[in-house]
Amino acid sequence: MTLGDVLSLFTLFDAAAVGFLIVSWIGIGLVIENPPKNRPSVSILMKDYRRDWMHAFVTRQPRIFDAQILGNLRQGTAFFASACMIAMGGGLALVGNTDRLLGVAEDLAIERAPAVVWEVKILLILLFIANAFLKFVWAHRLFGYCSVVMAAVPNDEADPTAYPRAAKAAEINITAATGYNRGLRSVYFGLGSALWLIGAPALILATLVTLGVIWRREFASRSRSVLLVQDTETVTQK
Repeated sequence: MTLGDVLSLFTLFDAAAVGFLIVSWIGIGLVIENPPKNRPSVSILMKDYRRDWMHAFVTRQPRIFDAQILGNLRQGTAFFASACMIAMGGGLALVGNTDRLLGVAEDLAIERAPAVVWEVKILLILLFIANAFLKFVWAHRLFGYCSVVMAAVPNDEADPTAYPRAAKAAEINITAATGYNRGLRSVYFGLGSALWLIGAPALILATLVTLGVIWRREFASRSRSVLLVQDTETVTQK
């Protein structure tokens, strides 16, 4: 079966739904990482706190607390990377045995389609999961680089290299966090793309829901409100 034969099995509605998914995934990432100056995202707000963390790190004694924080960050990325590997293994197993999906489709009264259609839909999910895996692995390594640079920061704040090296550690930490957040967004949209198995309308609905969830967490969440509170003010419980 040629590529043209495979594409002929999908409708223009399917193409539009997949296109909307991809554009939404890229678009929300650009908005989050480059928001309007008067409405910063949580990811942007956290950059300043990471820089403040490394600035305070110079004079903190002992530095066990900082090491524990960085260790927790690396554990988080390692966990998601492992989860993505398991998900990819399961997805590849389904690609090799679509009979199970055909049986589920019949049970749910979903229109029966050739096995290659199900394989393509599963591959779309796997593309998002594979991208997430690569982002998490790179973030994990960058957090490792950050730990090395932090270890090279002198204990003496009078040392001329202390704050410049702390600033380098902060920027590497921020880059790692950016990769981690991109990996999470890939996971979100990967989960949403799973609804293409039901049909194009379900995929569009899942994309809209995913956009709403991500937008709320970055621009309208309680955590964002807390981060915007000035340090001289008191945070009140709503």
